[in-house]
Amino acid sequence: MIKSIKNISELVMFKHTIFALPFIFIAMVVASNGWFGWRLFFLGLLASVTARNFAMGVNRYLDRDIDALNPRTKNRPSVDGRVSNFTMVIFIILNATLFILVAYFINGLAFKLSIPILLILGGYTLFKRFSSLAHIVLGLSLGLAPIAGVVAVEEYIPLWSIYLSIGVLFWVAGFDLLYSLQDMEFDKEHNLYSIPSKFGAKNTIFIARVFHILTIIFWILFVVSANLGFFAQLAIILSAIALAYEHYLISRDWTKIDRAFFTVNGYLSIMFLILIILEVI
Repeated sequence: MIKSIKNISELVMFKHTIFALPFIFIAMVVASNGWFGWRLFFLGLLASVTARNFAMGVNRYLDRDIDALNPRTKNRPSVDGRVSNFTMVIFIILNATLFILVAYFINGLAFKLSIPILLILGGYTLFKRFSSLAHIVLGLSLGLAPIAGVVAVEEYIPLWSIYLSIGVLFWVAGFDLLYSLQDMEFDKEHNLYSIPSKFGAKNTIFIARVFHILTIIFWILFVVSANLGFFAQLAIILSAIALAYEHYLISRDWTKIDRAFFTVNGYLSIMFLILIILEVI
C-alpha cells in the first residue's frame, strides 16, 4: 500500500500542489479580512488537492503515449507500468467526484462552477495537441485558484480577485514557458504545439519575461483594488525580485531550469501567503 501511494504521489507530483494552494488561501484571507474558519480551511484544502489530482491524472493518462517517447518522462509511473491505466481512470473519476461533492458543501456558486472548472483543468492536455496557447490554458487552470478561494468565502467574485487570478495566470504561463524549453526539440520532432517549438528559445524567454512583467502589474492592481498596505506591497516587490532571479538563472544555464521552476516559484507562493496574512493581522 505504501508503495502504491508513493507511485500515485509521483504520478501527480503531489509536492507541486504548493504552487496553487497558497493563492487559494490568499484570496480566502483577503475576502474574510482574517481567519475564515476551520470548516472552509479543510474544504478549501480538499478542493484544491482533488482538483489538482484530477488535472494531473487526466494529463498523465492522456499523455502516456507521448511520455513514453520522451527521455525526460519515459520513467513516469503512468508509462513504466507502476500505475495501471485502470487505476488512473478510477483515480480521475474519484477525484472529480470528490471535488464536485466538496464544492456542494462549500456553497451554491462553488457547486455551479465545479464542472466548468474541471473541464478547464482537463483541457490543458488536449489543448497542447493543436495549439501553442496551451501554456495560457495551464496558467488559467492555476489562475482559477484565487477565484475559487473568494467564491468559497463570499459567494461572488470581486474585482481584486480577478486581478490576482490574472496575475497567477501569467505567472504560471511564464514559468511553464521556461520549463518547456527542455522539450523544445522533442516537441518539434513529434509535431506537438508549444511556444518554444514554434518561436525558438530566445523568443520564448522574451515572451516569458513579458508574462512575468504582466504578473507584477496585475498583482499591483490586486493590492490597490483590495486596499492593502505595506506587507502586501512588500509581497509584490519580493515576487518581482524572485521572478527576476528566475530569469537570471535561465539566462546563465539551462540546467538550472528545475531549480528555477520548482524552488524559486515554490518560495514565491509561500512568501506571498505569509505576507498577506501579516498584512491582514
